[in-house]
Amino acid sequence: MDSAAVARVRRLRAVGITEGVSYLVLLLIAMPLKYIWFFPLPVRIVGALHGGLFVWFCWCLQQAHLELRWPLRRSAAVFVSSLVPFGFFLVERMLQREMHAGEMPAGEMPAGGSTDTP
Repeated sequence: MDSAAVARVRRLRAVGITEGVSYLVLLLIAMPLKYIWFFPLPVRIVGALHGGLFVWFCWCLQQAHLELRWPLRRSAAVFVSSLVPFGFFLVERMLQREMHAGEMPAGEMPAGGSTDTP
């Protein structure tokens, strides 16, 4: 995996972890404060922060999908994992292993390469 691909995956991982933590804070801290103790302010603050992080995550995922030429199935799986609490942390481990092993994600082509097989 070249340095641009590593940087793209590293950014996706960092934004994904941050977005995943904000999702858990929203679900496990802010929502109980609102619905059990009738204190809605944390949901407004954490919800807005999480929304911005989710949009940024989607942008980073789109960039990884286009530039690394990930198959649609892989990108869709990463996206769906971000909707499930704790889901992205499983994908993050997979991406981390690929980065450290130097493997190319499925579907990524070397620069100037072709997907056609002779």
